[in-house]
Amino acid sequence: MKILFLIPLLLLLVVSPVFGQLSDKTGLLTRLDVNTSGHTFEVVTVSNFEILDHEFDKNEKRLTIFIKSGLEDNLGEVTIPQNLLGGNFTFQINDVESIQKFKSSERISFITLNFTGIGENKVDIIGTDVLVGVKEIVEVVPDEVTYEDPGGGCLIATATFGSELAPQVQQLRELRDDKLLQTEYGKSFMDSFNAFYYLVSPQMADYQRENPAFNELVKVGITPMITTLSLMDYAQTDSEIISIGISLIILNVGMYLGLPAIVIMGIKRI
Repeated sequence: MKILFLIPLLLLLVVSPVFGQLSDKTGLLTRLDVNTSGHTFEVVTVSNFEILDHEFDKNEKRLTIFIKSGLEDNLGEVTIPQNLLGGNFTFQINDVESIQKFKSSERISFITLNFTGIGENKVDIIGTDVLVGVKEIVEVVPDEVTYEDPGGGCLIATATFGSELAPQVQQLRELRDDKLLQTEYGKSFMDSFNAFYYLVSPQMADYQRENPAFNELVKVGITPMITTLSLMDYAQTDSEIISIGISLIILNVGMYLGLPAIVIMGIKRI
């Protein structure tokens, strides 16, 4: 009977510490998304401390985890994909080298952390291999041009004439930067023009590079227009820019629409 009486007391002594640890986040699972080189890798931690943040530096082959602990003795397990960070690991706790245990397989590295320090701490995990077999994805962002950024490129003209250093491209850039962007009317015109131009020009420039025949057709089409734009060199004031600009619009509409219409009508009469 005495033995039966002791059983509840023994259970209380065994179970109480376990629940005491749970109140301090023992077994807390956290999934960390590491974004690098256009990919996302998942690092998993199971610990008795809270994960505040994390950083990854591919050049230093370093994963940094910032933690907050309510216990003096910190315990944690970290699972890291091998294609993110691998090889031989070294560890630092608050910038001081620390010895920790780890095991690796073909897919993951399993690290056991054991260190002291209540409050906020920084854990650095440093490998010798990084992004093994991972192809970097580079996001290409089209040039954005406004009157506050006069260094932007003329995408279609560059694709047409093969280089940003081509005389025709330089002419367009100088017209924009030295004439149009120096006046309020010119800035307003460029804002309206860019809103349309940069919606279509990246795709058209790519198509020109992929199709030489189409590129030659574009070159034949825009060369007369670029030639007429040289008249803008004589504009000095807002009023001159407006008057010469309107004249050039009428001239180019006549060249690109009027002349073909006259030719077609003449052919029909014949």
